[in-house]
Amino acid sequence: MEIRFGLQLWNQVYTWPEAREAARKVEALGYDQLWTWEHALACMGAPDQDTFDAYTLLTAWSQVTSQVELGVLTGANTFWNPGLLAKKVTTLDHVSGGRAILGLGAGWFEPEHSAFGIEFGSGFGDRLAWLDESVGAVRSLLDGNTVTSPENGHYSMTEARLHPLPIRDRLPILVGGGGERKTLRTVARYADIWNWVALEDLDVMRHKHAVLEQRCEEVGRDHTEIERSAFLSPVIRDTEAEALRFFRTQMEANRLDESVLDDDDIYVTTPQRMAELMVAWRDIGVTSFIIEVAAPFDEETVERFATEIRPLVEAG
Repeated sequence: MEIRFGLQLWNQVYTWPEAREAARKVEALGYDQLWTWEHALACMGAPDQDTFDAYTLLTAWSQVTSQVELGVLTGANTFWNPGLLAKKVTTLDHVSGGRAILGLGAGWFEPEHSAFGIEFGSGFGDRLAWLDESVGAVRSLLDGNTVTSPENGHYSMTEARLHPLPIRDRLPILVGGGGERKTLRTVARYADIWNWVALEDLDVMRHKHAVLEQRCEEVGRDHTEIERSAFLSPVIRDTEAEALRFFRTQMEANRLDESVLDDDDIYVTTPQRMAELMVAWRDIGVTSFIIEVAAPFDEETVERFATEIRPLVEAG
């Protein structure tokens, strides 16, 4: 089983020179993917911290790298008309030489929607319905089809078509989220990659993967066509105490309090424990791991994932 490793750089508190050098380091270490997130305000800690635009950053990264795939984990579907989003990711695909991935989620951070006048809907159900409609339209556009929105849809496109088409024959779409009734059905219908949080509770992980397989069966799709991806936010050191000391420097830089340690995706641990968990997730069906790295850039964790942990997970 081929295992892929990606890195997501938190899109806040970094300067461009720091982000540029981090991208170069990630590629030099042999990571397969480089991601950022898409937020108009900082979503971790105080919202008034510096935050870059995702697609502008990815385009800049495409010019200082040559191998890693590039994407947003995950883009806020609420931000874009699906036709314009398809144009953006197609342009990224061309300027990167065919390395773009389109990552989408329903959107969740209400303060940025209020601040920038972006429609948020009356609830999560609205945004999940918009996501399903949008992903379907984008998939069709990227595949070279002409799209006209249904009369009762949220979006309004009339004979929309992409010129040019992506370089990739099938530009991959990643859909993030674990909602069993709606999100996983959208994944089953349209996605090439499914991304969800990596949990220590292996029973919950197994259940989510089983639900995805069920949704694929319901829509008549082979579940093995979908790459299964998991994200986590680790700090790796020889001891948990050392890892926690460095993590506290990241908490301070991003103006976070101790409650962040309760987040399900935070792993402040040793290489051995991290590899053990990742082998268990691999055995459940995860084939792609995306590690999130906050500022200040954790070079030791990034290096140890590539040189120590990845070989252990691949050997399993």
